[in-house]
Amino acid sequence: MRRVITSTFLTIDGVMQAPGGPDEDRSGAFEHGGWSFHHWDEMMGQVMTEEMAQPHDLLLGRKTYEIFAAHWPHAGDAPEAVIINNARKYVASRTLTKVDWNNSTLLERDAANAVTRLKAEDGPDLRVVGSGNLIQTLTSHELVDEYEIWTFPVAVGGGKRLFEVPAGLKLLDHRVSTTGVIIARYAYDGPVTVGSFALE
Repeated sequence: MRRVITSTFLTIDGVMQAPGGPDEDRSGAFEHGGWSFHHWDEMMGQVMTEEMAQPHDLLLGRKTYEIFAAHWPHAGDAPEAVIINNARKYVASRTLTKVDWNNSTLLERDAANAVTRLKAEDGPDLRVVGSGNLIQTLTSHELVDEYEIWTFPVAVGGGKRLFEVPAGLKLLDHRVSTTGVIIARYAYDGPVTVGSFALE
C-alpha cells in the first residue's frame, strides 16, 4: 500500500499561503507572498534534494499544479527539475478538463475516492506539495500518513492555513536549519484527544 506524505512550508502562525513569491497566491488580499525566501540555507537544500531523490509520485491540487507546470518545464536540467518533470503527477481538480504537463493524470472529481484507490495500488509513495485545499480533503478522510512540515520563523497574521481540519500527530524526527527553520516529520495519529488539568 502506498503512503500519502504532505510536504508543506509553514509560518510559525500556521499559514502556508504563497511561500515562494509575491504573485504565487494573492487571494484574500494576501500581502506577504515570498515569506520563505530569506530563510533558505545549504542544509535545507540538502534535505530537499534527499527527499526528491526518494521514489515518489506527485499528488497536486489545481493551483499548485498550475504554478509547477508554469515553472519546472522551463527550469533547465538541474537535478530537481529533471526529477519533477519526469515524475508521475496526479492532479485533483474540479475545474480543469485536461492536464498537458509531462506524465500528468487528471483525477476524477471525488479526490478522496481517487486517492483511496491510488493508495491501494502498488507503486511509490504519493507526495503532496503545497495544495492546501487538497490537504484539507485528505486530512478529513484520514488519508494522510505523514506530514512533513517546514516551520519558518516568521508570522504573517493571516492567510490560508495548513490545518483547518483537526488531526492528532506524533513526532517522528526533526532538524533545525541555521536560519531557524524547523523541519519536522509527523505521523498521523488519529483524532485529537483531549483532557483537563482542572482540579476535581
